[in-house]
Amino acid sequence: MIHSRNRILTTHVGSLPRNAVLTDLLIRREAGQAIDPAAMDAEMDRAVRATVDAQIAAGVDIGNDGEQQRVGFQTYIPERMAGFGGESERKVGRDFQEVPELIEMFLRRFPKRSKISNAPQAIGEVRYLGTKDIESEIARFKACATAAGTPFAETFATAPSPGIVATTMMNAYYASHEDYLMTLAREMRPEYQAIHRAGLILQIDAPDLAMERTMTFQDQTDAEFVETCELHMAAINTALEGIARDRVRLHCCWGNWEGPHIHDIPLASILAVLYQAHVGGLTIEFANPRHQHEYDTLRGNPLPRDWLLLPGVIDTTTNFVEHPQVVARRIEEAVAVVGDRERVIASTDCGFGTFTGREWVAARIVWQKLRALREGADIASARLWGKAQGGG
Repeated sequence: MIHSRNRILTTHVGSLPRNAVLTDLLIRREAGQAIDPAAMDAEMDRAVRATVDAQIAAGVDIGNDGEQQRVGFQTYIPERMAGFGGESERKVGRDFQEVPELIEMFLRRFPKRSKISNAPQAIGEVRYLGTKDIESEIARFKACATAAGTPFAETFATAPSPGIVATTMMNAYYASHEDYLMTLAREMRPEYQAIHRAGLILQIDAPDLAMERTMTFQDQTDAEFVETCELHMAAINTALEGIARDRVRLHCCWGNWEGPHIHDIPLASILAVLYQAHVGGLTIEFANPRHQHEYDTLRGNPLPRDWLLLPGVIDTTTNFVEHPQVVARRIEEAVAVVGDRERVIASTDCGFGTFTGREWVAARIVWQKLRALREGADIASARLWGKAQGGG
């Protein structure tokens, strides 16, 4: 992974808003309706090109396809594996149990959305069907990035951790959670390897390492959950075998929704587990109002010397546009904690389109937020390097 050698670089966590036409097509395809392949391909071409252009215009240095070609950051996986069917019965998170009005607000706000808590479940032997789809995704992204003319400094692609697949597409077949998890670790490896072979940075999306404390494992103690996280981390590392650490970044978050988050597990409880990852960078929430203080944990438990920190300095659940000066201050705090300006890349807390049809932030505001990210990074860079910064 590249470092912030001359200025603070910017990136994001992966998903970006989808247009209305693509949203409709993705939701209909997920529901099993017949979709004209030519119409889908044409719309994906338009969506990926528009998303690439918008990232470049906003000043994003390290970009991707915005996950335009997926219905959800992890719920697309059953389309690429055998063994899934029916519907999962995912637990309702503690935020929503204790404040049921949030469910009512959620349903009113997102009446037409992709599957989230009712995704397919594992009903047979789970088996990856081949890399055709991920290779097609990457080829479309590369073509659009080339056509844009102004290249990204680096590119990445996301893939879900075995653990978030296991806790979203529930187990109705394997003898134990561990059996299911380790099978997924083996079967997800071709997806990871395909991204790596294509020359893109692989981002592992692993909200299971934090968010699932209030979801699937809400009945566990914190100590029990940490043990579960260690198992999930072992699955990630197994799946990553053969990929160099410095070509992988790990994303962890407490759940990308607007809610109280008062039951979130502290970073201090899980940081040692995160540090077990065979990766070269950590992207994690720090703009979320519930976790802006978590830098204190990093001060007492320093980032591994060969890791990058990609702190979230933009909230992905609110339509407030952060002032560039606020962004700059957040970046400077991250640099102070890491102790090395070159090992910090400014990012967002999470994705802006984690599931199709469930976007908390209006599309136009997403691009304003990413421009504020760039402007804030330039302000911070001028202070940290002691010189004026442009957009190049």
